[in-house]
Amino acid sequence: MENVDPSAVRICFFDSGIGGLNLLSKCAFKYGFCDYAYVADNYNVPYGGLPHEKIFALADEKFSFIEKLDPTAAVIACNTVTAECVDRLREKYDFPIIGIQPAVKPAAATGAECLVLATPATARSEKLAALVKEYGRGRARVAACPDLAAYIENNIFSLDENRVAAMLPEAECGAVVLGCTHYIFVSEVILRRYNCPVFDGTDGTVDRIAKIAGIFDHQSDRRGEVAFYGGNCLKNMQIYNFLTSRKGG
Repeated sequence: MENVDPSAVRICFFDSGIGGLNLLSKCAFKYGFCDYAYVADNYNVPYGGLPHEKIFALADEKFSFIEKLDPTAAVIACNTVTAECVDRLREKYDFPIIGIQPAVKPAAATGAECLVLATPATARSEKLAALVKEYGRGRARVAACPDLAAYIENNIFSLDENRVAAMLPEAECGAVVLGCTHYIFVSEVILRRYNCPVFDGTDGTVDRIAKIAGIFDHQSDRRGEVAFYGGNCLKNMQIYNFLTSRKGG
């Protein structure tokens, strides 16, 4: 869009921990002329085992901070918060709020039996049930992984493949859908475990962010800034820098 002023675009990402860094790094690599803010809550992660009201209270606290950053758009880079709270957050705040959803639709479109891996809160949510019903074509089932997100968060620099594999359910499937952004960090382990394609929702979410922020067709030589707030900022920054270095960004 020709009339976009890149310096006026600030996209804020929220996640309970490190999972959303995968989405942030993809968006910043593709649309590096925007400014970004990553707001995390590493010290309360994981959200997936918490009751609804606690999840909303934690997310609402961070969104009240995001509101002060005057975002062009805010992204819930957490499947659990999207499933549990996106509607309530949209009702409360005036800026656009974009959620991330498991990639059930493209996985089911392959015609394979799909296994959706998720945190307990996401697995039991009405939003995921509706998504599976609408797009799963009767070939998708959901399995909760109670300890996986916490293990990834707490051991990101020393992940053990055998321990990760032990936290995955026994299943025969032709496609796996990652219902938690933390799981992207162990997607290769999941690929080897089930020996089938692995889907996540990040690419589609990046495109949606760009459209809502009005930057989808924009190009600029400007290099935006990425700021980190909340939680363990040093850890989040280190992981982000690693992810962007792999992309050549």
